[in-house]
Amino acid sequence: MKKTVRRVLFYVMVLVVLVYLADRKFHFISSGPDSAQPALASSDGALPVTATIIKPEPLDDKLIITGALIANEAVEIASEVSGVVQKIYFKEGSKVKKGDLLLTLNTEDQEAQLEKLKFSKKLRETSEYRQRQLLEKEAISQEEYDVALTELNTASADIKVLEAQIAKSKIRAPFNGTIGLRYISDGAFINSSSRIASLININPIKVEFSIPGKYGTVINDGDPIFFTTDASEKTYQGTVYAVEPQIDQATRTMRIRATSDNSKGELFPGLFTRVEVVLNHKDNALMVPSIAVVNDLAGHKVFLERGGKVVEQPVTIGIRTANSIEIIEGIKEGDTVITSGLLQIRPNSVVEITDFN
Repeated sequence: MKKTVRRVLFYVMVLVVLVYLADRKFHFISSGPDSAQPALASSDGALPVTATIIKPEPLDDKLIITGALIANEAVEIASEVSGVVQKIYFKEGSKVKKGDLLLTLNTEDQEAQLEKLKFSKKLRETSEYRQRQLLEKEAISQEEYDVALTELNTASADIKVLEAQIAKSKIRAPFNGTIGLRYISDGAFINSSSRIASLININPIKVEFSIPGKYGTVINDGDPIFFTTDASEKTYQGTVYAVEPQIDQATRTMRIRATSDNSKGELFPGLFTRVEVVLNHKDNALMVPSIAVVNDLAGHKVFLERGGKVVEQPVTIGIRTANSIEIIEGIKEGDTVITSGLLQIRPNSVVEITDFN
């Protein structure tokens, strides 16, 4: 008898403990900090929600692509003729102006030949003068005079050729810019393939990027762009100045170039850029928070509050931004769009707006 009583008491205690633990677990799940709490209806049965009132606002349809900075002008300084470097006039990293003398080659041999040609020309000038006088007196034939004139003209042409070669021995800056590192020294023998130095102009700097071909008719000369670089988070502005009039068959893109002021020297060729191009600007776009737009089989919809009740409204969406979506059709200025409690509300549900976004 005692054993039976003890067994009954034991089972009763176990049952009490299990009921207690089950109750504690249910309380923890239903009231834990990570649990989803359904919205509580107000005393009159209305579901509390938040909403936003639609107001027109400006909107930029932006295209974000990657690009690179390139120099405004860049050239490898080279010599058209072979020769020994006589003197170098530039310093590495220095700024030069168009026409500044950068280096000269030894031209002693050419100058000696030029002097010789000048003496020869004087002799032929004297000969041509005498032959002309004789021709006027009909003492010689026209053919004899033509030979003398041809010899004079040939001497003059030879002088011009040699003077041009001597001029090529003086290498000058083709444009304003900054000289890079030099790779030759005084006394070095160079030719047309010898590397001397680079000359770069980086003000203004150029931004080169490519856009999908379908946007080719949207971007035009003079359009503004905005870009950042890997070197800093500062945003720079540029202006489109050239659009490649064809689509690359491999990438189906169009190449575009823009210029940007670089008077402070903050931008350098070779840097990658993140370019923002404004494709279209709207002054009166109707925007709603992204969370307010619900997807369904028919497309997209939002829930409107009208007279304290919920109205389901199909919409046509447009441009998406980081936090908002443009509504092209379905709502108008002044509509109240519900932005919370979307899983609990239904058409004709009674709601109470507790806050506006």
